[in-house]
Amino acid sequence: MIAKKADALESNKAAVNMLFTVPLIFAVALLSFAHGANDVANAMGTSVGSKAITIKQAIIIATIFEFAGAFLAGGQVTATIRKGIIDPLTLQGTPEYLVYGMLSALLAAGTWLLIASIVGWPVSTTHSIVGAIVGFAAVAISVDAVNWSKVGTIAASWVVSPVLAGTISYMLFRSVQRSILDTAEPFENAKRYVPMYMFLVGFMITMVTLIKGLKHVFKDIGFNLSYFEMSLVSGLAGLLVAVVGGIMLTRVQRDIALETDDRYANVEKVFAVLMVFTACAMAFAHGSNDVANAVGPMAAAIATIKSGAVTAKSSMPAWVLLVGGIGIVVGLVTYGYKVMATIGTKITELTPSRGFAATLGASATVVLASGIGLPISTTHTLVGAVLGVGLARGLAALNLRIVASIFTSWVITLPAGAIFSIIFFYIFKAVFS
Repeated sequence: MIAKKADALESNKAAVNMLFTVPLIFAVALLSFAHGANDVANAMGTSVGSKAITIKQAIIIATIFEFAGAFLAGGQVTATIRKGIIDPLTLQGTPEYLVYGMLSALLAAGTWLLIASIVGWPVSTTHSIVGAIVGFAAVAISVDAVNWSKVGTIAASWVVSPVLAGTISYMLFRSVQRSILDTAEPFENAKRYVPMYMFLVGFMITMVTLIKGLKHVFKDIGFNLSYFEMSLVSGLAGLLVAVVGGIMLTRVQRDIALETDDRYANVEKVFAVLMVFTACAMAFAHGSNDVANAVGPMAAAIATIKSGAVTAKSSMPAWVLLVGGIGIVVGLVTYGYKVMATIGTKITELTPSRGFAATLGASATVVLASGIGLPISTTHTLVGAVLGVGLARGLAALNLRIVASIFTSWVITLPAGAIFSIIFFYIFKAVFS
């Protein structure tokens, strides 16, 4: 008799697991799809907009390196409650609310990101998720359960990250202007100085990958690198990139005919080589860092369904990363071109030299912010970097109407995520309670 009851309970538990796992997979697929169409497109926008690579090449690069970064270095452990926004202990008595909430957060963030992608707005996946979690927590628990100081810190990154990235990118492009573009022999100077910039690209991108992407891998194998050690490794990577890039530059020959219409046509050919390195490395770093935004809530919900209780940490199954990685790639291929166009062409006109300055400025900002523990948005950082490059050529070089619409989309991202999450939460509560 007891055995029969145990079997029945086990069977019921399996049915419940399947009941919630299926919609969770759909939800994370939607969010990953929207993430690829928006955030990943942001990462590739400068390379495409500068015409260093085509959209087709960007898709191929992103497909390989974003997926590799997401699957290989996306992290094996994730916090169940995104960035400490709510206290898990407040949900111990109602673990089903965590499942409803995480499912609602995934669908809400995915819905908002998809809307933004269709319009062409570059918005933050992190902020979408944060807004969604705040929304469900406010109605499922209480407004007081939300860590508003943490939310305020995240919101402050709206200002900090684009300003910092814009400043660095501005200075980088001004250095390119003084050392290369505004000289008597820009092509010769480009071949002389670009290897130095290649070193900086290799260094910064490697630092981003080590600090943001591979930290989970290192933690799992018990291998910890200090900031100084990571700097040494990044320096060696920078030297390798500079050497390989320098060899490739020897094959770039000056074509006088190209300079009839554009004095800097041959110079941009040199920077285009640099942008190929940048596109590949940035895609890997982005994939390794941001995949948790899409799959983290799913891992939390699955852990709760299986255990029947709320835990502070949850394992990240490989198949979850696989779903996230595939969704990201499909989103980029289908809708990514709209956000790429906004980042790459609509804010300001980009060339390979300008795109390089923007990408390196964004990477440097991520490294600096990570070193001091400042939460930032990759999207906001890249937009700020592009703005900084545009300002280096004067205010008239910026499309202020597009800039205003982007800022507006940032302001409404948190409340939009919250509103959608509240709607989905009440739907799930009504259906399953």
